[in-house]
Amino acid sequence: MGDFPKNARILSMYVRFCEGRVISKADEARRFCVDERSIQRDIDDIRAFLDERSIEGDTRTIVYDRAKKGFLMEGSEPSMMTNSEILAVSKILLESRAFTRRELNSILGKLVEGCVPLNNMKLVSELIANEKYHYVELHHKEYIQDKLWAIGSDIQERNLVSLRYARANAPRESIKRIVEPVAILFSEYYFYLNAFIVEQDEAGKYVHKYDYPAIFRIDRIKDYRQMNEKFRVSYANRFEEGEFRKRIQFMYAGRLMTVRLKYYGENPEAILDRLPTARVVEQYEHECIIEAEAYGKGMLMWLLSQGNRVEVLRPESLRKEMQETLEQMLERYR
Repeated sequence: MGDFPKNARILSMYVRFCEGRVISKADEARRFCVDERSIQRDIDDIRAFLDERSIEGDTRTIVYDRAKKGFLMEGSEPSMMTNSEILAVSKILLESRAFTRRELNSILGKLVEGCVPLNNMKLVSELIANEKYHYVELHHKEYIQDKLWAIGSDIQERNLVSLRYARANAPRESIKRIVEPVAILFSEYYFYLNAFIVEQDEAGKYVHKYDYPAIFRIDRIKDYRQMNEKFRVSYANRFEEGEFRKRIQFMYAGRLMTVRLKYYGENPEAILDRLPTARVVEQYEHECIIEAEAYGKGMLMWLLSQGNRVEVLRPESLRKEMQETLEQMLERYR
């Protein structure tokens, strides 16, 4: 399972088509960590959706522009979302569990009020009523919408920021960090801030503490404030979210490593889908050798979820950590 579900991927592309963006299959494949054939199927799905709407006077279509080397939307439609679009977005929001009940009710209320004609408002409300009633908030119950906007602005303006971050194993304690915010990501119910932790050198200049970005769950960020100081990023060293997503599991960072695995089975498709950087380097009748790049602890967590289907061959440090963890697990059942 990838970090981005297919429906969320199609919605993202559809919105950008509506905004007049030019979409490249190669760029989208990198953004969402899938192959270009998957992006072509997504574009075909959007085309089919627009074809169905043509009987209602929607003239939009997706075409390939050779000069711009990408796909774009031509034609026009009424400016408001359709009832189908509102229902689809509502279902995705409910499934994500990304917001508190209060935030969710506010967002859904604004969506449903946009139904046209108005007598469909009741129908859409009824279609989502049960899920809305049984919606389960995440335990943190933090309101994050204002934080998202503030962080997004600082990323765009490259503002250095100071924050306090509550520890996962001791939520009443916090650590102070000064960071360069570079991206907002969403994965497994939570929004995350990717940022480089910085500290002052002997000359008083802020420098990166590590050569990889840290990951902060946004609901755990306290006392977030701008420091009235900018940071610079060269084009060559800019942070690329798509490349980072290919190598991260469960939003646990750490040092980048090349992992070599043995997969026991005839079809490694599930492994290759989960690890976008993976490639089969040796193929046998009932097993294969796979190599992939990945960051830190998240890779260990994912490997443990695969049971006896995979064996870590290297690096030796990861293989040893797997052995120790499995022995500790087995000891609990003795």
